[in-house]
Amino acid sequence: MQQSLDGIENPPDSTHTSLLKNLFSGVFLEPLLSDFLIIFERDPAARNWLEVVFCYPGFHAICFYRFAHWLHCRGVVFFPRLISHLARFLTGIEIHPGAVIGKGVFIDHGMGVVIGETAIVGDYALIYQGVTLGGTGKESGKRHPTVGNHVVVGSGAKVLGNIQVGDRVRIGAGSVVLRDVPHNCTVVGVPGRIITHKPKADVSPLEHGKLPDMEADVIRSLLLRIEQLEQKLQTLTNPTKEQELLTKDK
Repeated sequence: MQQSLDGIENPPDSTHTSLLKNLFSGVFLEPLLSDFLIIFERDPAARNWLEVVFCYPGFHAICFYRFAHWLHCRGVVFFPRLISHLARFLTGIEIHPGAVIGKGVFIDHGMGVVIGETAIVGDYALIYQGVTLGGTGKESGKRHPTVGNHVVVGSGAKVLGNIQVGDRVRIGAGSVVLRDVPHNCTVVGVPGRIITHKPKADVSPLEHGKLPDMEADVIRSLLLRIEQLEQKLQTLTNPTKEQELLTKDK
């Protein structure tokens, strides 16, 4: 029998009872409720709660993760990884139980999403399919990115290594981010480059088509420069009639 703080003996199963109370307390359910409600705000295709509960693999993966992470934090071995593996099999989304994910996180569609063991994802992040929050080698310790609050990570983007991604950052589809990104920035390209740094960017979380094309802009500037150089070269090699007359008079 265990002694309580006030000297009254507790039954042997009091420890298990307290674990269950913690599991179903607001500490566990509040983030899960935020994950559920944010879907209606972020996804225009979410029409009713039945669709979200039964037909959204991103929400299913988050539910599996919340339980696996709860067990992981209490030192349970094997079962958190088994739950993560089952979630990957059922949803196509792999989230290590050791990752830290804030409330209100929405994984849209989600197939192919990988979130590593030491990754940290802030509140109300929006993650699309094919995203990887991974490492860059076999180093130990903190080896995955830390993503801030209200971050949007586009389809197929890769955020790799122990880097810091600030709040309200938008990462374009297909980008590869390898360096720290300050708050309120938009990053696109391979490797990722910061193209805007505004407190309030005029980009909707779901409108990736409005992100600028860095590679196309560079190619256009190069083509324009080549045309200008070709015109200058023509004026030097092909003198005008006035220039020919002046040379003849001399």
